[in-house]
Amino acid sequence: MRSLRPMSTLKGKTLFISGASRGIGLAIALRAARDGANVAVAAKTTEPHPKLPGTIFTAAEEIEKAGGKALPLVCDIRSEEQVLAAVQKTVETFGGIDVCINNASAISLTGTLATPMKRYDLMHGINTRGTFLVSKACLPHLLRAENPHILNNSPPLSMQPKWFGPHVAYTMAKYGMSLCVLGMAEEFKGRVAVNALWPRTVIATSAVQNLLGGDQTMNHSRKPDIMADAAYAILTKPFKDCTGNFFVDEDLLRKEGVTDFDKYLLVPGAEPTQDFFLD
Repeated sequence: MRSLRPMSTLKGKTLFISGASRGIGLAIALRAARDGANVAVAAKTTEPHPKLPGTIFTAAEEIEKAGGKALPLVCDIRSEEQVLAAVQKTVETFGGIDVCINNASAISLTGTLATPMKRYDLMHGINTRGTFLVSKACLPHLLRAENPHILNNSPPLSMQPKWFGPHVAYTMAKYGMSLCVLGMAEEFKGRVAVNALWPRTVIATSAVQNLLGGDQTMNHSRKPDIMADAAYAILTKPFKDCTGNFFVDEDLLRKEGVTDFDKYLLVPGAEPTQDFFLD
């Protein structure tokens, strides 16, 4: 990992964030908004859902209240047409794009025989292809930015069989996002920073609540704020000095001088559960 010399602020910077209507994406947006950043909220949810809190419009309201400027955009990142239109609208509204956050993701922790191809296609269409597409669409504008960053919500790469055996389809899809980091960081070295960020522990999101154990798992999770603080630490670094890294939120924040991690616990005093893909 290279130098982590900080820049001052995200004030006036424009962030394009996929899946920013809730969870980690929204938390990153709100952290940037407190600096006075512009945020393009690119997500599919336009109407309230009983199991998925938040829409692009409620997220935009929160961002504005936090001090930023928001642009809610209906965008299914599997659609090239929708992504290109959303990126163009962002540029027309804010004058450019400084940061691309690939946060949108789909999950199914199922084995080979239990994974319908429709679900396989969803995960690969959103995670791997969607990340590549959103990055590709943003890159012409990032290349003109003062301090351009791409940040993917994806894990460090590992070839250990234990991360593939139980859910090979999901692992391939998430590692596809990480391979984008590996390749694009090299391709755009010296021009755009490309990094990955992954949580040390489970984060309290709708996916955890609905798919990964409900309240029992949520009670041993950390708030999305820890990922937002870690993302902020990355995005405020000079792009030439911070690229090609597979950051883990807690490890990065400890290097930044953070010592109090209890503040991130969803339930005070609970022991957080370690996330996938980390030894």
